[in-house]
Amino acid sequence: MSKGLAYFQQVYDEVPGWVQKMHDYSPVVLDHYTGLRGEIMQDGALSRKEKDVLLASMNAARLYARSMGYHTKGAIDYGSTIPELVEYLLVSYQYGGIDSLKVSMESLSYALELKGRPVEQPKKNPETIDEIIQTMITWIGDDDTSFLEDSLEIIKKGNPVEIEAKLLGDGLVSSRMKHLNMVGNYITELKGTDATDWMEKARDVGASEEDLADVGYICILTSGIPSWFEISDSLKLAKNKERHK
Repeated sequence: MSKGLAYFQQVYDEVPGWVQKMHDYSPVVLDHYTGLRGEIMQDGALSRKEKDVLLASMNAARLYARSMGYHTKGAIDYGSTIPELVEYLLVSYQYGGIDSLKVSMESLSYALELKGRPVEQPKKNPETIDEIIQTMITWIGDDDTSFLEDSLEIIKKGNPVEIEAKLLGDGLVSSRMKHLNMVGNYITELKGTDATDWMEKARDVGASEEDLADVGYICILTSGIPSWFEISDSLKLAKNKERHK
């Protein structure tokens, strides 16, 4: 087995079809992609755990369930708890509303399955915010659901300022990480201009330029090189680094 195939076998416990096909058509391309992915996903300013759970939430926000599933597994494998995952998934609601939260339910269901706690799917697909969050609370069971419950009450009041303050405020997950998540939501959809304000908000709650750069790097893995173009416009120049001409 090639290094590229072996890498993904280790990451996903199997070789995904898209990886096998990339190898079959060009093992060299797969090796280069594997090297890039391995470098980006190692611990840096952000940990491997944080990178996977951010990618799970960012893909929920843009309604891309396929990539969300891969990174949900990574998040659980690298130590994310169910309540932590849920707080990240609520950030997807802040970005994309009900549709993003519906996709998020697939992430939560899969995460619980990975934890050995398969859930019973509702007979009727939840449609309202109350139905969706109540279903999530039921699934989570004995884990801490207080953030979900409090968020639901605030969402139902309908005040956008209060909703943002709650969903992006400190909980089990820091406000810093949630703001980085929002940056990634815009960057993955190549909305760099819209991301600029969120990058400033992230800096205001403690995010460093290295944190933001790591968000840009992981966006490359799910949205390609154009996502780096979008975030780089608002990244500050690195300090104390030798610039190569």
